[in-house]
Amino acid sequence: MTSAPEYLHALLLDGKGAARSLSPEELDLWQPEDGILWLHLDYTLDSTRHWLEQDSGLPELAIDALLAENTRPRAAILDEHLLLALRGVNTNPGADPEDMVSIRLCVGARMVVSSRKRRLMSVSKLLALFEQGEGPCSSAELVIRLSELLVERMGVTVEELEEQLSDLELDLLTQPGSEMRQAVRNLRRQTVTLRRYFAPQRDAFNQMLSERLSWFTTEMKLELREISDQLLRHIEDLDIIRERAAMAQEELASQQGEQLNLRMYVLSIISAVFLPLGFLTGLLGINVGGIPGADNEHAFLVFLLMLGLLVGGLLVLFRRWRWL
Repeated sequence: MTSAPEYLHALLLDGKGAARSLSPEELDLWQPEDGILWLHLDYTLDSTRHWLEQDSGLPELAIDALLAENTRPRAAILDEHLLLALRGVNTNPGADPEDMVSIRLCVGARMVVSSRKRRLMSVSKLLALFEQGEGPCSSAELVIRLSELLVERMGVTVEELEEQLSDLELDLLTQPGSEMRQAVRNLRRQTVTLRRYFAPQRDAFNQMLSERLSWFTTEMKLELREISDQLLRHIEDLDIIRERAAMAQEELASQQGEQLNLRMYVLSIISAVFLPLGFLTGLLGINVGGIPGADNEHAFLVFLLMLGLLVGGLLVLFRRWRWL
């Protein structure tokens, strides 16, 4: 191998579930017969781009895939290499789960080169498995385990969304309001965004199942099929969550409409009560001669009594009509 790049980690798999880190000097001397190499890079570094383009010896299409800024989950075969672009939910502190983190892989029988921009928890979990001696034993198994961990993290996120929606549904009847509507709207947006990335990832898994590689065994494909089916269940769960969130939004809109109708009803009743009162007071307030009771000192009290009787009569009439 030529001059080593600036890497995040370089692991030499022992074929028994463990792996040891290679120094830059050891990496320079690595040969395929030494063992399976996993080289993990940060594609934003200039040194990574230089090594991939000048010294890696990988096909040009593989280099372009490893350095691509924007990727969509996909799988492709290039000679005896498997090119993968996968995504995982963003579980980094302060990040939104739907802000998916991507990882690109060029996988061969004896070497795996991966690249990323942001930290991916599934890769950290895979490193922990190597430390425990329970990691992958081959490059194909590494792809399977990484895919499994990515889907597992997706399942955790889907379960969290289900719990959030259940809590919102419980509070729906007791705490309706703008905050509740915003929470349901955000939840629905998350499910739509996640599903947009989950579905292409399953297509990538299915593409891997249909390809033929000498180092990708039938047993591995059966495991990958199970992972693909598990991802399909998560996609179906997201569809259910989205439908439930839509129903919650409709219920909130219905409650808001009922509240508005109730307020309009109260205002209508008040208007119906004060309309004749306003008419009478306006009629007697005109500045012309001949106003009844203008010279009677008890006329104002009599007029107030008449207004009171009119209000009482209207209330009795409204109750009889079941308006109150």
